[in-house]
Amino acid sequence: MKLISQSFADQEFIPEKNAYGKPDGHGGVALAGNANPHLAWTDAPAGTQSFVIVVHDPDVPSKPDDVNQPGREVPESLPRIDFFHWLLVDIPKNLTQIIEGAFSSGVTPRGKAGPLTLDGMRQGLNDFTKWFAGDHDLNGDYFGYDGPCPPWNDSLVHRYVFTLYALDIPELPLEGKFTGPDVLAAIGGHVLGQASITGLYTLNQRLR
Repeated sequence: MKLISQSFADQEFIPEKNAYGKPDGHGGVALAGNANPHLAWTDAPAGTQSFVIVVHDPDVPSKPDDVNQPGREVPESLPRIDFFHWLLVDIPKNLTQIIEGAFSSGVTPRGKAGPLTLDGMRQGLNDFTKWFAGDHDLNGDYFGYDGPCPPWNDSLVHRYVFTLYALDIPELPLEGKFTGPDVLAAIGGHVLGQASITGLYTLNQRLR
């Protein structure tokens, strides 16, 4: 199985139009285009009944002490954890691509609606839900795609891994709100094949 994108090339930088945040030109961060990127796939395994897309950043700082603090930089050596940016499940078996901007175009304060979305597909809660939980102006349920917005002072360029899974079941046995770990647990034993591409992104002016 092969996964490609017309929005960015594997191991290359993701455009600002597909990111949640971009540099504001004054050392801070401004909202970016936040359009989900184009994705297309071929050579699905025989017996595929549905697809799942999981997008995660494995490079998020495990401790927030230095995050976005003026005069400080998040050290590259700091242990990193996963941050889920998109969970799209119950993708029909006859679908072969996702159009750029079809599921997200622009930032939605407090998050987009869900879990139901286009053509009977469902979207899970991305980790902006947890990130903004304590923010009075931004807290909410963030369903669907919200793009890159790493700490502007991180010394590490972040990787965004887009993974397509081909499953032997037509829909995942999940109900209501679900998260990245929920999806990964639910697809266990049902994966016929998978393919990934990785985009890069940073808000650190020194690294851009």
